[in-house]
Parts: sequence; structure tokens; C-alpha cells
Amino acid sequence: MGNILKWFKRNDYVLIFSLLALLTYIVLFVSRSLDDNRLTSWQWAFTDINAVRVFFILIPGLISAYIFSRVKLIERYLAESRRVESQPTSLRPAVCLFVSSYIIAALFWREPEVIIDASRYFTQAKHLEIYGIGYFFREWGRDIMAWTDMPLVPFLYGLIFKFFGESRLYIQIFTTFFFSMTVVLTYMIGKTLWDEDTGLYGGMLLLGIPYLFVQVPLMLVDVPTMFFLTFAIFTFIMALKRGGSWIPLSSLAIFLAFYSKYSAWLMLSVLGVVFVVHLLSQSCQPQRKTNYFYKGSVTFLITAALIGIVFLYKHEVFLEQIRLLMSYQKPGLKRWGESFISTFFFQIHPFITAAALYSAYAALRKKDLRYLIILWLVLLIVLFQIKRIRYIIMVFPMLSLMASYGLVQIEKKEAARFISLCIVISSVVVGLFGYLPFMQKINAVNLKDAGRFLDSIEESNIEVFTLSLAEPVSNPSVSVPVLDYFTKKNIIYDYENISYQPFEKIEKSSLRFTWGYKNPEYYTGNKYSKENTAVVVISDDTNDALPEKLERQLSGYHLSMAFNSFEGIFRYRTSVRIYQPGRH
Repeated sequence: MGNILKWFKRNDYVLIFSLLALLTYIVLFVSRSLDDNRLTSWQWAFTDINAVRVFFILIPGLISAYIFSRVKLIERYLAESRRVESQPTSLRPAVCLFVSSYIIAALFWREPEVIIDASRYFTQAKHLEIYGIGYFFREWGRDIMAWTDMPLVPFLYGLIFKFFGESRLYIQIFTTFFFSMTVVLTYMIGKTLWDEDTGLYGGMLLLGIPYLFVQVPLMLVDVPTMFFLTFAIFTFIMALKRGGSWIPLSSLAIFLAFYSKYSAWLMLSVLGVVFVVHLLSQSCQPQRKTNYFYKGSVTFLITAALIGIVFLYKHEVFLEQIRLLMSYQKPGLKRWGESFISTFFFQIHPFITAAALYSAYAALRKKDLRYLIILWLVLLIVLFQIKRIRYIIMVFPMLSLMASYGLVQIEKKEAARFISLCIVISSVVVGLFGYLPFMQKINAVNLKDAGRFLDSIEESNIEVFTLSLAEPVSNPSVSVPVLDYFTKKNIIYDYENISYQPFEKIEKSSLRFTWGYKNPEYYTGNKYSKENTAVVVISDDTNDALPEKLERQLSGYHLSMAFNSFEGIFRYRTSVRIYQPGRH
């Protein structure tokens, strides 16, 4: 009995934070109506989920967190590396973070493409695959619909299609690589600015954001943009500290971040903060300040030249996109926004938010000027009231470092390790047993399942028809590229039966871009023979009546499969009917 009491006295934090972690889950579940996230709201994700089962899964998860917190392998690796002067740091923590984050994120590859924006990026990438790199640069924003997208990420997706193959698996390998590298870069930024522990916890806590897990497998630009911005921050810090080859590398990184997403422009202001903080550092001698100023100025000049060349080449497209952003996207943020309560307490583990808030007090007490570097982006989110979580994904690494800064203030390292592991395991459990099952029930799964079925049939060509109701919420034609993404068969798309909406009805719609969709030429014409062809009909519901013309065309075909899952939440619906030649 005495030994047990001694254990509890030494490890009281285990009991306290285990109970807090379980209580946090209960509070979030009970108050889930406060979560107004537009994709993974707890009030939707946990509607058909056995919440008690998830609770009991959390318990062994927290026990494993305690076991892992007692393993000091990473500390031993760091201690060993510090003993060797020629190797002041070890790569092992970075490798560990990369591998573990990659494995966790890969568990979510089973979800469908739940955001219809993927159709734009697929279409842009496929143009590069078919017509080449030169065509992509010439026609991006002209024949290739660009909407408000920047060209970098679709260009990279197109390179994957062209040189590796048009497969979703390759895209997911790529986006997951970006995610895991962001985890590693977060670790490296924390280590460079402060110490190993700050970096390590920062990288770990990026896995404490369950919303990120469902974003990683998607063919979107948000996760790659998060990587490019984090890469730009890290390389700029290194350019100031070390100069040399880091300067052109930093210029390239900033250039890539600039052309990854428009919202990254505001976030790149953090580089100015990095620059000023290094110049104002108390330990910075006059000669070193001069070196910082020179290195930073050269980096910015090279970056400006790179950005300017591309901007001048496509200035008409960029200016039109900026006009659309200001007239449509900016005011739209107020209509499509999500509360900070949803973002910072439901979609991000509350322990991260609490630790980040405490870190501000700790940094102020220490008068740590470097803290401004990680605070700046989160401060912008609050000051500009950016309440759309997809637009602030790129800020999450800095938020994780803020929380890490708070955790390292705990004197007992075992406690800090345990809390960080509690955050990670709790978030993974919520993601795997809450978010993922919900994602697999969203209406978008119909296209994924239909693509898988099409790959199993004999017909090599697939002719697609799209239908819509009298007043559709979106243009169903944008579902064709998503279906194409999920099947290896040849797509033919020459026919649509769509009720186009007047501009005043779609002007403020979040799906307005769908009405600008232009059927790519690679789906039309006589590229594929219509012999040995199955037919796919995409509509709102499989019970929708077929137009008379289409019914005549389907004479001699039989309905072989229908996919009509509907979660009853989102207005955008896509149901699929597949017809094959011959009769039963």
C-alpha cells in the first residue's frame, strides 16, 4: 500500500491529466452543438457514432501515453549526439516524427474526396499530364480554369500524373509527405529558436489537431501550402543565421509559398517579424546586425525578382483573381465562417489552446522577443477575424510551437511528455473513430465507390451523363473530374442536362465556381470509341427521372449498380447509376 501511495505522489500529474483528458472528451461531446465547423462538426461526426465506445478506447490510449512517456529513448539519442562535437544534433527525433506522423496520416487515406474543390485541381493537373508543361503555363487561367487558385500545387500534381501515373495513391503519398515534412520543420524551427524539447513537442502537437488528419489525403492545396509556408520560415531563419546557400534556398522557398495560395501572402508577413526580431536581439552585436541586414535584404531581393517574373507573365490572370477575391471571397468569409470556439476547442485539442495561451504569459514574463515569430500568425488570425479553418491551416505549426513553448515551462519533463502524448493519442482516437467513419458516409463516397466498381467491369470506356433538378445548388458537371480521379477507365463526357442558374442566384454561393466549369476537350470528341462502353449517370438522386433522349440512348443497357449514399447534411449531392451493355 505504501508503494502505491509513493507512486501516486510521484506521478500525481498522470492521474490529473488523464482525468482531464477524459473529462475534456465528455465536455466536448455534450456541448457538440457549439461546433459549427462546415465539414467535421462534432454534432455531425458523433451523431451515429457510439460515443461510449470511443470513451473506452481513450482509456487504454492514455495508459499507453503514460508508458511511452516513461521511455527515454529520444532523450538518450539527444544526449549521445551532444557528446559528439561533430554531430551536435541527432536526426533520430526528426525521423521518428516523420515516420509516426506519416503512418497516422496514412490511416485516413480511405476517405473520399469530401470537398468538391478537388475537381478544379484534378482538372488543372490533368491538362498538364495530357498536353505538357508548356501548355500548362500558357493556358493556365485561360483554357485551364484557374478560379482563385494559384498555379504551384496543381502544377506539382500534374507532374505526378505525367511521370508516375494518374493515381490517387500517388497524390496521397505526396500530400502525406508534405504533412510529415511540416511536422519535421516545426521541430526544426523550435529547436533552432530555442531547444530540442520545444521543437520536439511542437512537432508532436501538430498531431494534436484531428481536423488536419482528414485534410491530408485530399487533393487540395491547403496541406502543401502549410508545408511551403513553414519551409519558408525555417529557411529564412537559417539564411539569417548562416547565410551561404541558405539565401537562394530561402528565396526559392518564399517564392513557392507565395504561389501556393493567395492567403499565404498575408502569412508571409511573418518573415518581416523574423527579420526584425533578429536585428533587435539583445545578444546581437553591431557587426552581426549588419550581417543579418545584408543576408535578409539579399534574400528579399532575389525573392522579389523571382516573384516579379512570374507575376508579370500572368499579371492579367492574377489581377482578375485578386478582383474576384476582394468582391466575392472576402465578403464570403463572413457568410461561411466558423467560430473560434469550434476551431480552437473542437477541431484543435483544447490542451493545445490552453498551453498556447499560457505560453504568451510565460514569454512576456521572460521578455522573449523570439516568441513574436510564432505568435505573429496566430495574432493575425485574431486581429483580422479569419474564421474559416481551411484558410488558417498554414498557421497550425506556429500554434503548435506556442503550445510547446508553454509545455516546456513544466519543470518535470515526464509530465510534459505525458501531456503531449495525451493530446496526440486523444486526437488520433477522435480522428480515427469519430471523423473517419463520418467521412466515409458523406455523399461524396458515391463517386469513390463508383470509380472502384468501374475498375472491376470489363468495359474500358465510360460515357458519363450529368443531370440536375430545376434549381440545383451546384453544377453537377464538376463531379465528372472527381469520378475520373477514382477510376482508371477512359471517360467520355459529351452530354449534360443542366438547369443553369441566373447570376443573382449563384453570386454569393460557396459553390459558385462550379458554374464556371468548362468541359475539358480531353473528355469530348472521338478520342475513344463508344464501343465496349458502359454508361454512368450522375444526378442528385438515383430516383431522378431520365430525360427521354437519354432513355432511348440507354436502350440495350441494364442498370448494373447504383450508389446513393446520403448523410442528410450537405446540400450538394452526387448519386451515381451505372449501366452496362446487354440485358440480364
